[in-house]
Amino acid sequence: MKINPDILPELIQAVNNTVTLHADELTELDKAIGDGDHVINLQRGLDALLAQQDEIAQLDWASAWQKIGMICMSKIGGASGSLFGTLFVTMAKTAKGQAVDVEVFAQAFAAGVESMKLRGKAEAGEKTMLDVLIPVAQVLQENASRAEFPDLLVQVEQAAQVGMESTRDMLATKGRASFLGERSLGHIDAGAKSSQLIISAIIDTLQRQ
Repeated sequence: MKINPDILPELIQAVNNTVTLHADELTELDKAIGDGDHVINLQRGLDALLAQQDEIAQLDWASAWQKIGMICMSKIGGASGSLFGTLFVTMAKTAKGQAVDVEVFAQAFAAGVESMKLRGKAEAGEKTMLDVLIPVAQVLQENASRAEFPDLLVQVEQAAQVGMESTRDMLATKGRASFLGERSLGHIDAGAKSSQLIISAIIDTLQRQ
């Protein structure tokens, strides 16, 4: 199954809507064990993407991901900007010159997540957004070639939800939260929650196509 990049404005708007809707919740999560600026940083990047959404929609997937990645790096700022930028730029390099279908997307996303792991020097189990993105990448790789597209979307959303919830009982070892030691236990990571919300918003949009 192929999806054209002209859906990107709708996807960007859906992500912006869910971040805005859950802004207070995300900010409270971030204040509990982080810097409290996660939502502000995300919204800065989303504002820039919204401003350029029509231009992005005219590009092929690899070029669109490259542009999104550069916007993330320059506008979001902080660790999230670097990590999301790395994700999309790597996806662009991986998919360049290919017709993007579900299998190519799965390969590109997995490569992007691997680059994020290297950039952030982090792995699963360290109470970060990777606890959502790594299992999502695994589900995509394992099922992209054999699952029906609607079923794959459900599996991805479930993996994101489980990954997000798993951070509650993890000890933070990265970022400001790592200084809290055992006080970081019992809190969901804000980056994991926002990643789960973003994935759910994208899936909801694709399911309505």
